[in-house]
Amino acid sequence: MLQNNFLQRKKDILSKLDKSSKKIWDLKIINLCDKINKNSNYYTTSSCSGRIVLMLDSEKKEEGLFIWISHDLINLKELKEVLEKIALSPQPSPQPPALKIINNKKNLIKNKELIVNNKQLTKDSLFKFKQEPCILHVACEKLEGAQILLNKAKLAGWKKSGIIAFGKRFICELNSTEKIEFPIIKNKKLLVDDEFLKLIVEKSNANLKKCWEKIEKLEKIV
Repeated sequence: MLQNNFLQRKKDILSKLDKSSKKIWDLKIINLCDKINKNSNYYTTSSCSGRIVLMLDSEKKEEGLFIWISHDLINLKELKEVLEKIALSPQPSPQPPALKIINNKKNLIKNKELIVNNKQLTKDSLFKFKQEPCILHVACEKLEGAQILLNKAKLAGWKKSGIIAFGKRFICELNSTEKIEFPIIKNKKLLVDDEFLKLIVEKSNANLKKCWEKIEKLEKIV
Protein backbone atom coordinates (compact mmCIF):
# COMPACT_ATOMS: atom_id res chain seq x y z
CA MET A 1 0.00 0.00 0.00
CA LEU A 2 2.81 2.41 0.93
CA GLN A 3 4.59 1.59 -2.34
CA ASN A 4 1.40 2.33 -4.30
CA ASN A 5 0.96 5.67 -2.51
CA PHE A 6 4.58 6.62 -3.21
CA LEU A 7 4.30 5.72 -6.89
CA GLN A 8 1.06 7.68 -7.21
CA ARG A 9 2.68 10.78 -5.65
CA LYS A 10 5.62 10.30 -8.00
CA LYS A 11 3.30 10.16 -11.00
CA ASP A 12 1.41 13.26 -9.84
CA ILE A 13 4.56 15.32 -9.19
CA LEU A 14 6.33 14.42 -12.43
CA SER A 15 3.21 15.16 -14.48
CA LYS A 16 2.91 18.73 -13.18
CA LEU A 17 4.11 21.73 -15.16
CA ASP A 18 7.51 23.17 -14.32
CA LYS A 19 7.00 26.06 -11.88
CA SER A 20 10.34 27.76 -12.60
CA SER A 21 10.46 30.97 -14.63
CA LYS A 22 12.08 29.07 -17.54
CA LYS A 23 9.38 26.35 -17.56
CA ILE A 24 12.04 23.80 -18.56
CA TRP A 25 14.66 21.75 -16.70
CA ASP A 26 18.28 22.87 -16.78
CA LEU A 27 20.07 21.09 -19.60
CA LYS A 28 23.11 20.25 -17.46
CA ILE A 29 21.10 18.32 -14.87
CA ILE A 30 18.25 16.78 -16.88
CA ASN A 31 20.08 13.48 -17.51
CA LEU A 32 20.74 13.03 -13.79
CA CYS A 33 17.08 13.74 -13.01
CA ASP A 34 15.93 11.29 -15.68
CA LYS A 35 18.15 8.55 -14.27
CA ILE A 36 16.89 9.11 -10.72
CA ASN A 37 13.27 9.17 -11.86
CA LYS A 38 13.68 5.81 -13.60
CA ASN A 39 14.28 4.26 -10.17
CA SER A 40 10.98 3.30 -8.52
CA ASN A 41 12.38 4.28 -5.09
CA TYR A 42 12.94 7.95 -5.96
CA TYR A 43 11.59 10.98 -7.77
CA THR A 44 12.94 14.51 -8.13
CA THR A 45 10.89 17.46 -6.88
CA SER A 46 13.19 20.35 -7.85
CA SER A 47 16.61 20.87 -9.39
CA CYS A 48 19.12 23.47 -10.54
CA SER A 49 22.46 22.93 -12.27
CA GLY A 50 23.90 26.09 -10.72
CA ARG A 51 23.26 29.65 -11.82
CA ILE A 52 24.40 33.27 -11.84
CA VAL A 53 21.85 35.96 -11.00
CA LEU A 54 21.47 39.69 -10.56
CA MET A 55 18.64 40.55 -8.22
CA LEU A 56 17.12 43.13 -5.94
CA ASP A 57 18.27 42.76 -2.35
CA SER A 58 15.35 41.94 -0.09
CA GLU A 59 14.81 40.27 3.27
CA LYS A 60 11.65 38.63 1.94
CA LYS A 61 11.43 36.01 -0.77
CA GLU A 62 8.88 37.33 -3.24
CA GLU A 63 8.18 37.60 -6.94
CA GLY A 64 9.94 40.21 -9.02
CA LEU A 65 13.35 40.17 -7.33
CA PHE A 66 15.34 38.61 -10.17
CA ILE A 67 16.68 40.89 -12.90
CA TRP A 68 18.98 38.53 -14.82
CA ILE A 69 19.52 34.78 -14.63
CA SER A 70 22.10 32.61 -16.38
CA HIS A 71 22.45 28.84 -16.09
CA ASP A 72 25.44 28.94 -18.43
CA LEU A 73 28.90 30.50 -18.43
CA ILE A 74 28.99 34.27 -18.72
CA ASN A 75 31.49 36.82 -20.02
CA LEU A 76 32.53 40.27 -18.84
CA LYS A 77 30.90 42.08 -21.76
CA GLU A 78 27.41 40.68 -21.25
CA LEU A 79 27.60 41.18 -17.48
CA LYS A 80 28.54 44.83 -17.90
CA GLU A 81 25.75 45.34 -20.44
CA VAL A 82 23.14 44.07 -17.97
CA LEU A 83 24.62 46.14 -15.13
CA GLU A 84 24.48 49.24 -17.32
CA LYS A 85 20.82 48.57 -18.13
CA ILE A 86 20.07 48.36 -14.41
CA ALA A 87 22.05 51.49 -13.55
CA LEU A 88 20.59 53.53 -16.41
CA SER A 89 17.01 52.26 -16.15
CA PRO A 90 14.45 55.03 -15.48
CA GLN A 91 12.29 54.94 -12.39
CA PRO A 92 9.21 52.81 -13.13
CA SER A 93 5.74 54.24 -13.51
CA PRO A 94 3.32 53.65 -10.59
CA GLN A 95 1.99 50.47 -12.21
CA PRO A 96 4.60 49.22 -14.70
CA PRO A 97 3.77 46.08 -16.67
CA ALA A 98 5.52 42.81 -15.90
CA LEU A 99 7.64 41.63 -18.80
CA LYS A 100 10.06 38.79 -19.35
CA ILE A 101 12.40 39.02 -22.33
CA ILE A 102 14.17 36.08 -23.91
CA ASN A 103 15.74 37.77 -26.91
CA ASN A 104 16.06 34.83 -29.28
CA LYS A 105 16.40 31.08 -29.59
CA LYS A 106 20.12 31.29 -28.95
CA ASN A 107 19.47 32.75 -25.50
CA LEU A 108 16.93 30.03 -24.79
CA ILE A 109 19.51 27.37 -25.65
CA LYS A 110 22.05 29.09 -23.43
CA ASN A 111 19.54 29.18 -20.54
CA LYS A 112 19.76 32.92 -20.04
CA GLU A 113 16.99 35.38 -19.48
CA LEU A 114 16.69 39.08 -18.84
CA ILE A 115 13.70 39.98 -16.71
CA VAL A 116 12.18 43.45 -16.48
CA ASN A 117 9.99 43.12 -13.42
CA ASN A 118 7.18 45.08 -11.86
CA LYS A 119 8.86 45.73 -8.53
CA GLN A 120 8.66 49.35 -7.42
CA LEU A 121 12.29 50.51 -7.43
CA THR A 122 13.49 53.38 -5.31
CA LYS A 123 16.45 55.65 -5.89
CA ASP A 124 18.46 53.76 -3.25
CA SER A 125 17.55 50.24 -4.39
CA LEU A 126 20.33 47.73 -3.70
CA PHE A 127 21.16 45.00 -6.21
CA LYS A 128 23.34 41.99 -5.58
CA PHE A 129 25.30 39.46 -7.63
CA LYS A 130 24.92 35.79 -6.77
CA GLN A 131 26.54 32.66 -8.10
CA GLU A 132 24.67 29.69 -6.67
CA PRO A 133 25.63 25.99 -6.64
CA CYS A 134 23.76 23.00 -8.03
CA ILE A 135 20.87 21.77 -5.92
CA LEU A 136 18.59 18.75 -6.11
CA HIS A 137 15.62 17.62 -4.02
CA VAL A 138 14.71 13.95 -4.24
CA ALA A 139 11.73 12.23 -2.60
CA CYS A 140 12.65 8.78 -1.32
CA GLU A 141 10.28 5.93 -0.52
CA LYS A 142 12.31 4.72 2.47
CA LEU A 143 14.90 6.12 4.86
CA GLU A 144 17.38 3.46 3.79
CA GLY A 145 17.11 4.61 0.18
CA ALA A 146 17.58 8.23 1.24
CA GLN A 147 20.75 7.31 3.14
CA ILE A 148 22.13 5.44 0.14
CA LEU A 149 21.49 8.43 -2.15
CA LEU A 150 22.97 10.85 0.39
CA ASN A 151 26.16 8.81 0.66
CA LYS A 152 26.53 8.68 -3.11
CA ALA A 153 25.96 12.44 -3.38
CA LYS A 154 28.69 13.15 -0.85
CA LEU A 155 31.07 10.84 -2.70
CA ALA A 156 30.35 12.89 -5.83
CA GLY A 157 31.19 16.15 -4.02
CA TRP A 158 27.73 17.38 -2.97
CA LYS A 159 29.04 18.16 0.51
CA LYS A 160 26.22 20.35 1.83
CA SER A 161 23.51 17.69 1.80
CA GLY A 162 21.11 16.04 4.20
CA ILE A 163 17.81 14.23 4.75
CA ILE A 164 14.56 15.97 5.66
CA ALA A 165 11.72 13.87 7.10
CA PHE A 166 8.06 14.78 6.62
CA GLY A 167 6.07 12.13 8.47
CA LYS A 168 6.55 9.00 6.38
CA ARG A 169 8.18 10.97 3.55
CA PHE A 170 11.92 11.41 3.21
CA ILE A 171 13.50 14.15 1.09
CA CYS A 172 17.17 14.25 0.18
CA GLU A 173 18.32 17.85 -0.17
CA LEU A 174 21.55 17.72 -2.15
CA ASN A 175 23.72 20.84 -2.43
CA SER A 176 27.18 21.64 -3.62
CA THR A 177 29.19 24.37 -1.90
CA GLU A 178 30.38 26.74 -4.65
CA LYS A 179 28.86 30.14 -3.91
CA ILE A 180 29.55 33.86 -4.38
CA GLU A 181 27.33 36.71 -3.17
CA PHE A 182 27.93 40.44 -2.76
CA PRO A 183 26.19 43.84 -3.29
CA ILE A 184 26.94 45.23 -6.74
CA ILE A 185 24.76 48.34 -7.38
CA LYS A 186 23.60 50.94 -4.88
CA ASN A 187 21.87 54.22 -5.74
CA LYS A 188 22.26 53.27 -9.42
CA LYS A 189 26.06 53.23 -9.01
CA LEU A 190 28.28 50.23 -9.67
CA LEU A 191 30.15 49.38 -6.46
CA VAL A 192 33.07 47.52 -8.08
CA ASP A 193 35.53 48.17 -10.91
CA ASP A 194 36.19 46.24 -14.12
CA GLU A 195 39.16 44.39 -12.65
CA PHE A 196 36.97 43.02 -9.88
CA LEU A 197 34.19 42.12 -12.32
CA LYS A 198 36.66 40.23 -14.49
CA LEU A 199 37.80 38.22 -11.47
CA ILE A 200 34.19 37.49 -10.48
CA VAL A 201 33.34 36.28 -13.98
CA GLU A 202 36.33 33.92 -13.97
CA LYS A 203 35.58 32.60 -10.48
CA SER A 204 31.84 32.20 -11.15
CA ASN A 205 32.45 30.30 -14.38
CA ALA A 206 34.96 28.05 -12.63
CA ASN A 207 32.43 27.33 -9.89
CA LEU A 208 29.72 26.43 -12.41
CA LYS A 209 32.10 24.02 -14.13
CA LYS A 210 32.78 22.37 -10.77
CA CYS A 211 29.03 22.01 -10.25
CA TRP A 212 28.60 20.36 -13.64
CA GLU A 213 31.45 17.94 -12.90
CA LYS A 214 29.71 16.93 -9.67
CA ILE A 215 26.42 16.44 -11.52
CA GLU A 216 28.18 14.11 -13.96
CA LYS A 217 29.87 12.21 -11.13
CA LEU A 218 26.56 11.65 -9.34
CA GLU A 219 24.89 10.58 -12.58
CA LYS A 220 27.50 7.83 -13.01
CA ILE A 221 26.98 6.29 -9.56
CA VAL A 222 23.25 6.59 -8.81
